[in-house]
Amino acid sequence: MGAKGRVLVAMSGGVDSSVAAALLVEAGWQVVGVTLHLWDAEGEQKVGRCCAPEDRDDARRTCEHLGVPHYVIDERASFRRDVVEPFLDEYRAGRTPSPCVHCNRTVKLLRLAEIATDLGCSHVATGHYARLLQGDEGEAPVRLLRGRDLAKDQSYFLFGVPPAVLGRMLFPLGDLEKEASRAEARRLGLPNADKPDSQELCFVPDGDVRAFSRRERGPSAPGVVRDAHGEVLGRHEGVEGFTVGQRKGLGVGGGGAPRYVLRIVGSDVVVGSGDELYRHELEAVGVRWLRAPRGAFDGQVRIRYRHEPAPAHIEPRAEGFHVRFEAPQRAITPGQAAVVYVGDEVLGGGFIA
Repeated sequence: MGAKGRVLVAMSGGVDSSVAAALLVEAGWQVVGVTLHLWDAEGEQKVGRCCAPEDRDDARRTCEHLGVPHYVIDERASFRRDVVEPFLDEYRAGRTPSPCVHCNRTVKLLRLAEIATDLGCSHVATGHYARLLQGDEGEAPVRLLRGRDLAKDQSYFLFGVPPAVLGRMLFPLGDLEKEASRAEARRLGLPNADKPDSQELCFVPDGDVRAFSRRERGPSAPGVVRDAHGEVLGRHEGVEGFTVGQRKGLGVGGGGAPRYVLRIVGSDVVVGSGDELYRHELEAVGVRWLRAPRGAFDGQVRIRYRHEPAPAHIEPRAEGFHVRFEAPQRAITPGQAAVVYVGDEVLGGGFIA
């Protein structure tokens, strides 16, 4: 056994997870690489992280380069059940889901923790840009912090991971800048050191949610596009093609001031001016606390991945929490995760109602 024990490393085939594995090997850990086979893309959709056979091949080649074992585990059924089907349900209900949050707290990290136990691994490591600190006595076993590289920080996606699983996690890239990770890949001679980063949702790599929904579920209910006063401006073929804040593809013609999606009510898409997108408050449900607050408090709340946490007053409630921002925020979107921070620490989060 390695000097520091045995660790399962989640291998996506990308640069970040490869560097995480290599750094742990270099530090004296006995590494076991595991790739979860989550989705089979078809036809022109055969690209993207977690989907393409080429990604699994890259993970295998990296493990061969490092001299560590590599396993591929078939989790397609659970990925469809716990991530893809809820994703489709949410979009067809007029909400914009956060599939990576659901994936991390169910299919990926929960399942990887089980596999780690089966393989005799004490820890699970990933290439996430996030950090962990030991918790104070009597509190959560670990405290989750933003990654040092705030532009790449992925703590937003991890608030729902159970503390018992987080307590077994290692994030070797948490203190690195992205460019430093890429430099480490080259230093370590990794075969995928110059592989581009994947940006799109892994199972919808072209970003066309409406087309994906139709392939999976068939046509959806048509509806109308109207303004806030009720005037019908156009028609649409399904609300899953829209999200709050969207400007393009509304089907209401050009001319005049730009219009944006303000909200989705049943099969109606309500549009208005950019100023109407700003709101001071939100309600969150489906809440998971890593460190449960004892009452109302001031902190920061992040309402989507590329959103800088904004100062706010947070009031925990029986079914979730209420947020009032110091300054109004643009495009608060039902279905997206609202993640609560105090400084760099993630206290918990929920989903915008």
